[in-house]
This record gives sequence, structure tokens and C-alpha cells, in this order.
Amino acid sequence: MRKAIPLLSFLFLSLLNLQAQNPPLVIEDLKIDNVSNQINDATAEIDVKGGTPPYRYYWSKTSTDTNASKSNGLTEGISHSVTVRDAAGTELSREFEVESESVAETFNGTFKPIVDVFASVIFWDPFYAMGMYDNKVYTDDGQVVKNPNGTVRTNQIPFIVIWLIFGALFFTIRMGFINFWGWRHSIALVRGKFDEDDAPGEVTHFQALATAVSATVGLGNIAGVAVAISVGGPGATFWLVLAGLLGMASKFTECTLGVKYRDIGADGVVEGGPMRYLRKGLAARNMGGLGKVLAVVFAILAIGASFGGGNMFQANQAYEQLSSQFPMLQGMGPYFGVFLAVLVGVVILGGIQSIAKVTEKIVPFMAGLYVLAALIIVFKNIGNVGHAFTLIIDGAFAPSAMLGGFIGVLVQGFRRAAFSNEAGVGSAAIAHSAAKTKHPVSEGFVALLEPFIDTVVVCTLTALVLIFTGFYQDDGMGGAQLTSQAFGSVISWFPYVLVLAIFLFAFSTMISWSYYGLRAWTFLFGRSKVTEIVYKLIFLVFIVIGSSVSLGAVLDFSDMMILAMALPNIIGLLLLSGEVRSDLKSYWKKFKNGEILETKK
Repeated sequence: MRKAIPLLSFLFLSLLNLQAQNPPLVIEDLKIDNVSNQINDATAEIDVKGGTPPYRYYWSKTSTDTNASKSNGLTEGISHSVTVRDAAGTELSREFEVESESVAETFNGTFKPIVDVFASVIFWDPFYAMGMYDNKVYTDDGQVVKNPNGTVRTNQIPFIVIWLIFGALFFTIRMGFINFWGWRHSIALVRGKFDEDDAPGEVTHFQALATAVSATVGLGNIAGVAVAISVGGPGATFWLVLAGLLGMASKFTECTLGVKYRDIGADGVVEGGPMRYLRKGLAARNMGGLGKVLAVVFAILAIGASFGGGNMFQANQAYEQLSSQFPMLQGMGPYFGVFLAVLVGVVILGGIQSIAKVTEKIVPFMAGLYVLAALIIVFKNIGNVGHAFTLIIDGAFAPSAMLGGFIGVLVQGFRRAAFSNEAGVGSAAIAHSAAKTKHPVSEGFVALLEPFIDTVVVCTLTALVLIFTGFYQDDGMGGAQLTSQAFGSVISWFPYVLVLAIFLFAFSTMISWSYYGLRAWTFLFGRSKVTEIVYKLIFLVFIVIGSSVSLGAVLDFSDMMILAMALPNIIGLLLLSGEVRSDLKSYWKKFKNGEILETKK
């Protein structure tokens, strides 16, 4: 016992000494700095003492490295967290919030939680939820890939993408693969061979096509494709093209119904689109209650999308691109917004006929200019075409695990195609409803050209330019900047032309989406001069807002609203697809029998 006492005393003193050498881990300070009144630029820096160094910092922001005691680019007005872990495994956590100091920060912070809830619905992954696949991303040697903040990187097969793919596949089969054999008749219609001067409607087949294309050909083709290729590799191009081809059947179905169930006022003004065929078409099938609910939901989403993705985003990106090339414009966002609002206002106050007259001139010019420049680069690098297509095919079916594997690349391609051509979203049916025609199916034929032009041609050329020039491998650039650098590496002056193209793309998208939003607005509130002027004034105000402030989560939300429009729309299309198929058979039989005559040679 006497021998044990000195031993216990020694151990006790050693423990006290150890504690003196290694005091407990404590968070001494957490410095929060709202750097400016711009959104998403706050910082937080944590100071810890004690424990057993070295420390690891696990921030809620995924892009902050675990070795960093400071996190940058934080969103103001929402909750953040950081967990500190020392070498002995001791952990301490702290939650904090950066107070908003400007209107833009308040809007962004308010919308961020809403965006997260919205995203949890439309980007929900049903396959992972059912345990059908492992959503973790692995390296080629089987190691789990982690984000800089230490969380595991995962794949995702969003529900909304599955919904759009399912719809496109279903309509392709249901309509007898019309997307692969109907294009010849489509071109004849667009050329005006079957135009009928006495047909009801407000615009020609070509004008309707130009209006719808102007709403889709834009930043999705320039920036969106660059994002898909940089994230998913060249293989995403294959799935992008396939999604475009399948989407042609979705456009045919929705635009046929748009004309079939349109309403034409005594003054000749056409009101059409999913709101009309969801309500009237489903009512005719004894599903009036469901039809009304789907129509109202679609209209609300379309109005929100017109103010956000169809307006503020376009104005914001047009100003950013112009000010990046012409520094004298920096800080002049509100003035640019007023100038752009005046230009848009002059056009949209004249209605769909005024919009169509502008888009039928802008769309061929801007698309032709862009395609010509892309073809110049392709032909200058024609020796690389074999290698480029090898990268695309190999990347589509045997992609690197670091790119998310087969699932990751497929989703990138289909997701960007959905953002780009909006097939299944229902927006184009609003424009095509105004076409002068006695045959709804004929406008379906015209509409199926849109995904081909937008995705199969324009998006593919953008992808080839990125692959040929090697810029798809550059990290850290925004999508539009990446495309600009790729074009500029071969045609030195083209970034200036691209800025002009982006401006025209944005302008034409805004005037087309103003019409989409207006038709949804009048569906809910009735058509009168007052209701129309109120909507148009609100739309013009949002152009100034979009050019003046950083938008962040507000734009994320509006993008989701565009995709969410596919939820009620495709439900209606599935239920009404039988009558579209029947109408197609009847129309094609009449055409073959010469009952639909060519009016122009």
C-alpha cells in the first residue's frame, strides 16, 4: 500500500501537468464581417485555443477548405455553422448569422430558405430515396470524393429531370417518333407553303416559331452548355443532343393542344397555352376540377418565371457582360436598366404582333451570326473532329468517376437541355397558340423544330467549340466567360460580338417572356386594358431591378419556377395525349390525300 501511494501521486501530478500543457479546446472569438451591401460576400473567421493542434474547420459552406479558419462568400441573413476538431478528436461547434444591411441582402436572405425548400421538391432524387443506387462520387481508384469542407460529394438524379425525360420518351413513342420523320413537313410549313390568309390567329407560322425560339435561344446555349461540359465533361454533349431530339415530341404535343384549345376574342386577340388546354381539355374529359387546379398552378408559376428567369436574369446578365467588355458602364446598372426597359416597352406595348415582327428579324440574325462563328472554329480545327467525337462518345458511356460517373454525365446533359429548350415546360405553347392556322396539328409540326434548332444545332456547336479549343477543362470561370474565352482564342475580336449576341439574346428573351407572363396574368385576372398595362409596367420595373442589384437566390427561385411549370403541364399532356395522337393521324391522312393544299409555291 505504501508503494502504491507514491505511484498514484505521480500519476495524479502527471495528469495535472498534462492538463496544464494541453488546456481544453475553446473558441476564443468568431469575427463576422459583412464586407459590403452586395450579396454573398460576408466573411467569418474563427479563433480557437487549447486542445491538441492541428485543428480542422468544418464550415457549412461546402467550398471552404477544412484547413481554413476563415470562410468567404457567405450569404447574409441566413444561419451558418462551423465545427472545429482538434487532433485528439475533440469538437466544438458554433452557429452564427450575418445580419443583412441592404435591400438586396434582405431579399437574398429571405429567398434562400424558400429556394432550399423548393429545391428539395423538384430536385428530390427518388432513385436514391428508394436505395436503387449509391449516390456517392468515387475516384477512379475507388476512394470517396469529398467537398473542400469535408462533406461527401454526391450525384443526384433530380425528380424534375426524370419527369421531363419520361415525358419526352412517352410522347416520342405515343406520336409515332414524329421527331424523326416530321421535320420535312415542318420546314415546308415554316417556309409558308401552307399559310392561309383567312385562318384565325395573329402571327404566321414563322413568326410564332421565331418568338418561341427567341425565348429559348440565349444564355442557356452560351453559359449553360459551358457549365454542362466543364462539370460533366465532353460526354455530356451526347446526352444534351439526345434530350433535344426527344424534346421535339414534347413540343409537338403541347403546341398542338395550345392551338386546339385557344380562345380568340371578338377583337381577334388570341389567348392560349397550357392554362387553356389544362382547364378546357381536362374538363372535356370529366376532370374539370383537376384541370382548374393545374391551370392556376401553371399560371402562377409562369408569372413568377416571367419576372425572374425571363426578365431579371436576362437584364442582369446583359449588363454584366456589357460592363465587363466596356468598363465605362460599371456602376451604371440602373441607367442601363432604364434604357433597356424603354426598348422592351416600345415592343411589348404593341402586343404579340409587334413582338413577332421584332423576333422574326432578331432571331435569324443572332442565331446565324453565332452559328457562323462556331462553324469557322470547327472548320479551322477540322483535324481534331475525330478526337473530339471520341471524347464525346467515351465520355458519355465510360466517363471518369471524378465527373460523377455515367449518372453524373447523363444528368448534366439532360438537365442543361431542359433549361435550354424548355420542352415539356409549356411556355412555347403560349406563343404558338397565336399562329394563323385552321389545323392545330400543323403548329405542332412547326414547334418540333425548336429543340432541334436550340439544342441539337446551337448547343452542340457551343460544345464542339469548347472541346476543340480545350476550354472545357478550365476551372474557375463562369459559363459565359468560358464560352467567350473559347471563341476568343480563335477569333480574337469575337468576345465583343458575343457581348452583342448576349444583349440581343437577352432582349428577345425578355419580349417573348413578357407575352408568356401576360397571357398567364390575364388568365388569372381577366383581360382588359387595365390588367394588361399593370402587368407590363410591373414587368418593365423588374428590368430596372434586374440591372441594378445582385439577385442570387431570387434568380435560383425563378429558374426553379420555370422547371416547375413542367409538373402541371406534363400531367395534362399525358392525359390529353390520346386525342393529340388521333388528331395527328387525321391530319396526316388529309395531307396525304391532298385535302390540305399548298397555297404558295
